[in-house]
Amino acid sequence: MLYFHHKGIVQNLIHNLKYKNHQEIGTLLGKRYAKDLEAVNQIKTITEIIPVPLHKKRLEERGYNQVITFCEALSEELKIPLNDSLLYRSRYSKTQTKKDKESRKDVSNALFDVNFTEADSNKHFLLIDDVLTSGATLEACAKALLKIPNSKVSIITIAYTLS
Repeated sequence: MLYFHHKGIVQNLIHNLKYKNHQEIGTLLGKRYAKDLEAVNQIKTITEIIPVPLHKKRLEERGYNQVITFCEALSEELKIPLNDSLLYRSRYSKTQTKKDKESRKDVSNALFDVNFTEADSNKHFLLIDDVLTSGATLEACAKALLKIPNSKVSIITIAYTLS
């Protein structure tokens, strides 16, 4: 949706959403982005919205998952159910914001898993994160979701960066 660069307005938005509990930013961006997504044919095949999860310890530290309000707004506007219990972070790790791409990839492998039943088979999941940097977190999440028989994964992020 947005391009994230050092000291830019998008960095400020994400920082306020992620670390300063300004969850209204996620709601505003989700409602705005939903309008664009309504025109995308593939959106019509999505069966559930899946936020990238935080580990329970990180959730306790921060008090909220920064992508949830974005996901909730998309869910409400697009009439697609939100499922925040299917995918979970199985291991706690330090923040990846200061790590280079190779370090991020190493850390992300095997961090995520799924709690699924047969009812979760044959679904098309929309995986959502705040910022795409190396893609390692999203790749690890998608690999976990693809353990579900006949599943398909599409990905959306609030922002992306080349750094």
